[in-house]
Amino acid sequence: MSDLTAGMVVIGNEILSGKVVDTNSPFLASELRPLGVTLRRVTTIPDELPLIRDEVRHHHETFDLVFTSGGVGPTHDDVTIEGVAMALGRKVVVHPDIADKLRTFYGDKINAARLKMAEVPEGAELITDTSINFPTIKVENIYILPGIPEIFRAKLEGLKPRFNADPYCLKVVYTSVGEGTIAEHLNDTLRAFPELLLGSYPKINHPEYMVKVTLESKDAGYVGRAFTHLLTVLPEGSVVRTEE
Repeated sequence: MSDLTAGMVVIGNEILSGKVVDTNSPFLASELRPLGVTLRRVTTIPDELPLIRDEVRHHHETFDLVFTSGGVGPTHDDVTIEGVAMALGRKVVVHPDIADKLRTFYGDKINAARLKMAEVPEGAELITDTSINFPTIKVENIYILPGIPEIFRAKLEGLKPRFNADPYCLKVVYTSVGEGTIAEHLNDTLRAFPELLLGSYPKINHPEYMVKVTLESKDAGYVGRAFTHLLTVLPEGSVVRTEE
């Protein structure tokens, strides 16, 4: 079964200074997972060209898909386009189609700062989406997305059909006992099903359960058998409920 990997580079001094909370990376993770794409790394870096160049290049060489977030506006600190171009050894050019859209949109209010948003790495592909007036810039395996959460989410929704791989099958078990009690049973399940992605997440002071256990695999039959095995070995009466 195919297994696409992804990496994300979040770019912005405002994230690292705590002025803005990054919500784009958890959103990306939650959207890619059901598609069967594994987000392997999220890196947050400041608006500095050498760091953007090096981090994007590493992600580009390491993962099937790369997403950047932030640094694509008209201001002095919006240097993501240049950083991506440097990472790939390409020039920055003005894309005529984007420039035309900007001139049409702004009319006589167009200026050099606004036209900066027409800059792309040389050879970039423009992905149009009817729900968003401004195209998404893609170059090789890199998708350059804005940092504004509402626009990031809208653009990702339009891109998702491109990323369909083999989806993960997920089953969940909630227990009324803690990890110390069920650890041996989780280990037993992993010995029986070594390819299983098994997660254990304690919850403090929750009125219903103490631990949420997740079982994942791209093989529905495999995760189903592991799920049955775990329910069999857990202490009697410890399962609050399950989700399949």
